[in-house]
Amino acid sequence: MPTYKDYKCPPIKSFIVSLFILLGQNAFAQSTEKTYHKAEYFLSTNIQREVYHLDVIPNWLNDKKSFWHQTYTEDGMRFFLTDIENGETKVAFDHSELANLLSEKSGEIIDSENLPFKRIQFKDDGSAEFDWKNKTWTYAKGGLESKGISDESRDRTVSISPDGKWKAYVKDFNLFVENLETSEEIQLSYDGKRDFEYASFWGWSDMVLGENGQRPEHLTINWSPDSKKIQTQIVDLRLAEKMLLLDNSQDDKFRPQLMGYYRASPEDTSVVMYTPVLFEIESKKETRFPGLSLPHFIEMYFNWDDNSENFYGTYLQRGFKSFDILDINVESKEIRKVYSESSETHINNNNIFRRLENGQFILGTEKSNWNQLYLMDWKTGELVNQITSGDYVVKNILSINEEERVIYFEAAGKEKDVNPYYSFVYKVNFDGSGLALLTPENAFHDISYGSGKDYFIDNYSTVDQPTVSVVRELKTGKIVHEISKADISNLLKKGYQSPKQFTAAAKDGKTTIYGIYYMPTDFSSKKKYPIIDYTYSGPHIDITPKTFRAGLVGLQQPMAELGFVVVTVDGLGTHGRGKAFNDASYRNLGDGTTDHVLAIKELAAKNKFMDVSKVGIFGHSAGGYDAGRAMLLHPDFYKVGVASAGDHDHRMEKAWWPEMYMGYPVGDFYHEQSNVTNAANLKGYLLLAHGGIDENVNPSATFKFAEALINAGKDFDLFIWPSRNHSFGRTDGDYFTKKRWDYFIEHLMGEQPIRHYQIQK
Repeated sequence: MPTYKDYKCPPIKSFIVSLFILLGQNAFAQSTEKTYHKAEYFLSTNIQREVYHLDVIPNWLNDKKSFWHQTYTEDGMRFFLTDIENGETKVAFDHSELANLLSEKSGEIIDSENLPFKRIQFKDDGSAEFDWKNKTWTYAKGGLESKGISDESRDRTVSISPDGKWKAYVKDFNLFVENLETSEEIQLSYDGKRDFEYASFWGWSDMVLGENGQRPEHLTINWSPDSKKIQTQIVDLRLAEKMLLLDNSQDDKFRPQLMGYYRASPEDTSVVMYTPVLFEIESKKETRFPGLSLPHFIEMYFNWDDNSENFYGTYLQRGFKSFDILDINVESKEIRKVYSESSETHINNNNIFRRLENGQFILGTEKSNWNQLYLMDWKTGELVNQITSGDYVVKNILSINEEERVIYFEAAGKEKDVNPYYSFVYKVNFDGSGLALLTPENAFHDISYGSGKDYFIDNYSTVDQPTVSVVRELKTGKIVHEISKADISNLLKKGYQSPKQFTAAAKDGKTTIYGIYYMPTDFSSKKKYPIIDYTYSGPHIDITPKTFRAGLVGLQQPMAELGFVVVTVDGLGTHGRGKAFNDASYRNLGDGTTDHVLAIKELAAKNKFMDVSKVGIFGHSAGGYDAGRAMLLHPDFYKVGVASAGDHDHRMEKAWWPEMYMGYPVGDFYHEQSNVTNAANLKGYLLLAHGGIDENVNPSATFKFAEALINAGKDFDLFIWPSRNHSFGRTDGDYFTKKRWDYFIEHLMGEQPIRHYQIQK
């Protein structure tokens, strides 16, 4: 057995030199401003100026055969006009002339490369109209005139009937109408009072300031086509409990401002309720439908039939396990269930429903495990015939031609040997025959149809194929005009490499999942790069970019420029690949990142430049929960995490999200998947961040998570931005963006970030 003297010790001098080198390589390595500048270049406000003709978002003119759009060019932001029938796209007007005219009128310096308005209307006489400095301006070549005060928003406190004879409004929480011909005022409701309010709604971000502050006023009126009836709702806040915030950021206050808003948590009964109500103006009759009352976070929408005898719509039950299509008769007040459907997991709240003029309707549901289209009979609710079928997802309907009995729709997953998330346009006959692909290019087809009538705009691309923007004929899919191609020459000069697509095996061992990874522009295959996982594994979305724009304009490439490989994965349970795939996350939101771990390991085994011993993760909102959860569920894999605006315990989250995807909290699964209750599992470095006045995801869960970490004796970092709501750390870069960069630079890369550096835009 060897003794101490058998070991050979290095000379003391050699040891000191080695230690000095080691410390110099790790503890004292310093980031440079050049590194930050590389990342800044890819912030959204900067990078979108570097790509010319990135895509086309059309604004159709009245003839439906021409449109305008905005895009960056080598001459700055420009407005373009496209005449489809003439096959011509040209600059809409002389931007330099208009900038000079605006400068003369205002005495300000106006940059022709960035005119001070984003929307414009083109008139039949060729002139252009826009709003600027609270005025409406008309520009024709050589001249600019003001038309006076702009009417950017209509009076939302009143609603005019379709025949123009009545004005509806609320006074003292009751509904009134006024005859615009005689000025006679008629009171329709009498029970209204504060917290029991007619013809109103509760807005998503509505705030009440102080303990007894007034809530924002809203009006919701649904006139019948014959102008004789109004369908609206009663907003009942009598039992509702507020969520609270304290705003400590106001310069003119030395005490925090109390802010309250109504946002129910799972299984809460003390919620804002909506009750549908019908008014018949001539008889002044009011009819409530208390059996259809729903919490405000579900909402309900009704449409009138053409003869004003019935109103109808979809009705989603609380718990999101069933939905109905209802038809309500005005005379009898009978509520008829036209169609009902239920699920043991959840029903999506965006089912396709289109009523037709011939006594039928088109329904899109996941009852076959794939969202498909069905032709249904309106009177009986029975199936006429299935329109589409197969293992693919119908995403939405573009247009229905009832006369020719043809449907034009978008779908994903139908084409073989193609990324199943890529969206394509198809047409099909009502009877299911004649299914035809209209957009054959192997790419994601980002479609703008709107009111384009005979044409639609197709921006097709992949993350590594720049956008081609074309006009297609609706009936055939034929390209009738190429509008533009994205010019990425500036990116290529910088050494930009588009993100790389990859596939991996999911945790079930059989399903293929899809992801992409980003590399820095100065990438070298001879180096080893730490890995960062950008996460948002929510079941209502697929987060991995599919288009060139989405791949370029995001949080990932700026992070990669710091010297990381950044990975994004759509694992089991996310959106877009059928109900069975989606249901993997039901009551299991906490296991979303397990697929990420497997995918990163598989990817790193094929790419030796990826250092799987140094993996970090970050996300925002549901992604903030994911990042925190990943650090606790996979503590030996993820070494560094940044969790911003996270909903760390779903029992404290807004009700619709967890009730839809987790069900009611009647078992142990909420508790078991809470970051708060698993805080003791933390091993690595974790930064928690939240906006102080975040009404979307209340900061209380982050505070509770922080308290649990403290009680468990865990070291972590906490950042609160007092004046921010849910929106921070986004793609345009802000204070927190740099803080998130620095956290990974220091704790994952082992370098020293530059203190007090401010992001340059």
